[in-house]
Amino acid sequence: MMASTCERRFADSDAMRERFTAVITDLVAEDPRIAAVFADFSWDRLSETAREHPRFFNVGAREQLLIDVAGGLALAGLRPVAHTSAGSLAERPFGRIRIGLNLQDVGAVLVSAGASFDLDADGRALSSPADVALMATLPGWRISVPGHADEAEIMLREASRGLDLEYIRLSTQTNSRPYWTGEDGFVALRLGAGGTVVAVGPIADTVLAAVGDLDVTVLYAPRIRPFDRETLLATLSVPDVVLVEPYLTGTSAAEVSQTLADVPHRLLCLGVAAREVRRYGTPEEHAAAYGLDVTGLRSRITAFIGG
Repeated sequence: MMASTCERRFADSDAMRERFTAVITDLVAEDPRIAAVFADFSWDRLSETAREHPRFFNVGAREQLLIDVAGGLALAGLRPVAHTSAGSLAERPFGRIRIGLNLQDVGAVLVSAGASFDLDADGRALSSPADVALMATLPGWRISVPGHADEAEIMLREASRGLDLEYIRLSTQTNSRPYWTGEDGFVALRLGAGGTVVAVGPIADTVLAAVGDLDVTVLYAPRIRPFDRETLLATLSVPDVVLVEPYLTGTSAAEVSQTLADVPHRLLCLGVAAREVRRYGTPEEHAAAYGLDVTGLRSRITAFIGG
């Protein structure tokens, strides 16, 4: 399958997906339990040796089959890693995920790419601002949103060794360096007395630039389920919380509210609006359209917390 125009355009910045194909190739070679299932997407990025390996499967553009094959491999005692674009992995086969994995009580690793609008220059279907919100409705899933290729590799290697349900969300947007090296919860990037900003995954650098000299705590969240309530409470100063998620606005609002149920607080949720921007464009253009660039975040955070 030929790479699309948008895939070719952003290939140089798609470090997480490049790392994924390299690491999954190593994992299949090293561990006889690991099986990799693709639905055309990223298949062309694998080496010929990997594509010919008996534990690499390409089911074509059949997302429901992708999940069913992963579930069957898990029932056979293997550890399946299934991969395609976010829209095709979380949204299209959602019912199959619930039936083929959750209700069968088997584990699998789902790795998406395309995030909320990485591939919108090719059209809306490949991306998915709602994927994390959807996956969070299913019990037992650990949901990871790496902000750097190094973090994505740690998450993938850790997930491959387990037996549980894992969703790892890759993006072309990355932070300048990894802020997480395997910690159990959130990482405090800075501490302040004027409120708390929770920055999820690859939006962290933008958040740090946006808050500038504001006296706020910035917590880095590369893993959003389970939600790290302990660190939020332990670092809380003024109970004003800004939740910045690079997907559907308010996806983790209930988690923050439940964490602070006994604390009078204010919460501002920033993310991708449910009302879609129906235009082709680069990830940077879409981030600006949703107010997720430095200027947009600075304006809204300052208005909420104060300068």
